[in-house]
Amino acid sequence: MKLLVFYPYAPWPLDRGTYQRTFHLLKALALHHEVDFVALIEKTEGTEVTDATKAIFEEFCNEVEFIPFEHPPWQKLFPQRILNPLPGNVHHWQQPHISEAINRRLTPGRYDLVHIVDLVLVPYVLPHVHHTPYVVDRSRVDLQFQLMVQATQKKPGLRDRILRWENNFKLRLYERKMASTTALEVVCGPDDKVFIHEKISPNAPVMVVANGVDLDYFRADAAPDARADLPTVIFCGAMDYRPNTDALLWFFESIHDQLLKLIPGVRILVVGKNPIDEVKAYASRPGVTVTGSVPDVRPYYRQAWVQMVPLRIGGGTRLKIVESLAIGTPVVSTTIGAQGLDLVHNENILLADEADSFAAAIARALTDPALRQSIEENGMRTAQDHFGWPAIGARLAGHYDSLISHSSTHRNS
Repeated sequence: MKLLVFYPYAPWPLDRGTYQRTFHLLKALALHHEVDFVALIEKTEGTEVTDATKAIFEEFCNEVEFIPFEHPPWQKLFPQRILNPLPGNVHHWQQPHISEAINRRLTPGRYDLVHIVDLVLVPYVLPHVHHTPYVVDRSRVDLQFQLMVQATQKKPGLRDRILRWENNFKLRLYERKMASTTALEVVCGPDDKVFIHEKISPNAPVMVVANGVDLDYFRADAAPDARADLPTVIFCGAMDYRPNTDALLWFFESIHDQLLKLIPGVRILVVGKNPIDEVKAYASRPGVTVTGSVPDVRPYYRQAWVQMVPLRIGGGTRLKIVESLAIGTPVVSTTIGAQGLDLVHNENILLADEADSFAAAIARALTDPALRQSIEENGMRTAQDHFGWPAIGARLAGHYDSLISHSSTHRNS
């Protein structure tokens, strides 16, 4: 089968959870099908970086094309945005020269299937759906994500309420349009699937493809660093990503002081790229280190006794959990943070959803070596059995064979 894979970015280096997912799925699809890869590259990234990055993908893709890209300005509410049927976040990714490049490629019969990442690319492939079906891999379900973000915010003023209503209304309509035209929506967890079927369309074709991990890279002996002498908790992720910054806000406002009372010497490592000012400020708290970007996250995982995942905004990749399991760092998470991974409380993870119970769960893991070892061993076994990228990608590639076979049968009947 011949696939066109179209991304809104080139997922390299692998320093974001979404990049981990999209890179490894692309590589797995290329093992089973012939793949042409097209990605948008923001002009600020530079030609030298683009050329070096392109060579990475040319190792396993048939053709690789990077399209220089610059976001158009955000539209003013009146009159442009109100009169535009596209949701604002979708319009923000639209440029005529990209449409021309995709139109040149998507001629009838050239590809069996188009695989895109996220809702923002749908307008580019929608004009061709009558001859080439498309699948959308969703790093998050946009409407679900927006509603969750809004639920954590303070009561908005009148202007913000208008903007929310306008955005949510258009986003719901566009989600429904995509659900009725795509051959498949690939989501990260069953909660995403339930939301789509309950809030968008009960007939939407949805497949859950949980996230995986590079088991050769994230293994305990790949980072032989000893555990830190003092009780140490890590939080790992992109520090300019709203669910992560919201998780830290909740932790430091509602949980950290309780944890300090239970474990006075506890250290907190906040590890990840692009920390916003709010995140940097946490370094002024007792025992807290904010590292910013690091060349290799594995030594930080290995020195930590526990990883915390105090997420309140769900959906998305949840890569930090499967990485932590694979490398042998026990995880304490909210239920929403671990959704879709089929992990079992007290067996391969600890789960808690209230501030006091979350602090208590971290303290329990830090003070009970036998529990910590049990969760560590069970977590590594779970990662080995269920979360390797090659097996996950092979299942998706096989499903694409079935999709095209069914589509061909339907056209010929």
